[in-house]
Amino acid sequence: MKPITVFRGDGIGPEITDAVLTILNEVKAPFTYEIFEVGEKEYHSHGALIPPQAFASFEKTKLLLKAPITTPIGCGFRSLNVLLREKYNLFANIRPAKSTPAIKTPFSHVDIITFRENTEDLYIGVEYNMDADTIHAIKKITKKACLRIINAAYQYAQKHQRKKITCVHKANILKKSDGLFLECFNTIAKEYPHIQSDTKIIDNLCMQLVMKPDEFDILVMPNLYGDIVSDLTSGLIGGLGLLPSMNIGDDYALFEAVHGSAPDIAGKHIANPTALLLSACLLLDHTNHNDIAEQIRTAIQHVLKNTTIRTPDIGGTATTEEYTQAIIRALAHN
Repeated sequence: MKPITVFRGDGIGPEITDAVLTILNEVKAPFTYEIFEVGEKEYHSHGALIPPQAFASFEKTKLLLKAPITTPIGCGFRSLNVLLREKYNLFANIRPAKSTPAIKTPFSHVDIITFRENTEDLYIGVEYNMDADTIHAIKKITKKACLRIINAAYQYAQKHQRKKITCVHKANILKKSDGLFLECFNTIAKEYPHIQSDTKIIDNLCMQLVMKPDEFDILVMPNLYGDIVSDLTSGLIGGLGLLPSMNIGDDYALFEAVHGSAPDIAGKHIANPTALLLSACLLLDHTNHNDIAEQIRTAIQHVLKNTTIRTPDIGGTATTEEYTQAIIRALAHN
């Protein structure tokens, strides 16, 4: 049994975490769980957004299933997501967006994976006052980080028989920073002649994504563009409630839903656990339990296709618990 660190988060985090752990236990996932409370509520109760024991657990297990966390608004608090990515050098944020036939959208064949560089760009959070009326924010792009994320995208494409990688940039304006990213892409692309490679300027990509998303396969890009584009791809498949993600480094791996903590619906038992559950499937894949991951994915598709049991964000009236039990029943019939 492999130990996994779990952050229950806050807002809807505890509700969807409990749902996901119930399903993982139902399929007898070979994990044990070290579970921690984190976020704004934990800060107000004990003075730390993430307690030291939670960090220590992740540093031991090297695998983290993380629910959404609320970062308190105010001076001195950076995003906890950014903090974790930087602290554990989780340089690749991988967000697969795949259509679910039962969810009606304008496009039925979306299958796009966004590779987002995760450690630099504007997300380093360096800003300063040039004068009383002017703020300067630093965009940091390094050759090391560019090569690392682009290599990761090509290695993934080769392993999973993906056919095309598109580099997303704004090098026509940001000639040095995005120009470096584009230069690194063109260099690495030559090492993979069997994979189709092309480039798109970010604004053109966004237009084309909402017109003909089936023309795209893997997208690789700097941090800020990746954050925006992956939310766009979630809209193509039905919303953030269906979009999983994984954050991968050399030593650590973190799996999380892309959506936020949604405090406005916390405690109402209507939160959709699908994105976190699909993130748990990525964790299962990562630990070589692909068969269990596929059982869960098949059960999700069965529920969405063959029943009316859906949470409100995807057109239903079911509670989180009713939806969870429907997936468990589907697992029993797989």
